[in-house]
Amino acid sequence: MDNTVLAKGIALAGCAIGAGLALIAGVGPGIGEGSAAAAACEAVGRQPESRGEVTSTLILGCALAETTGIYGLVVGLLLILVAPRMFMNFLG
Repeated sequence: MDNTVLAKGIALAGCAIGAGLALIAGVGPGIGEGSAAAAACEAVGRQPESRGEVTSTLILGCALAETTGIYGLVVGLLLILVAPRMFMNFLG
């Protein structure tokens, strides 16, 4: 068996596994944003006059938390669409 075929198979498998692991990063922001929204609702329920401050802080926090999921998505897409072609060109 040719070592190049084996190396290409390992490279493709590594890209697929890496992409799957990178896309797991979408779970964290969902959990974090859900708990942040629950805490914000509780805070507004206790002190309704602080609604504006709590809402603006919640939106900023959710936007920052969502960047983690977006970074994971970008890395996953790069591993699916770009990296295999680069590996195949490198391995010949």
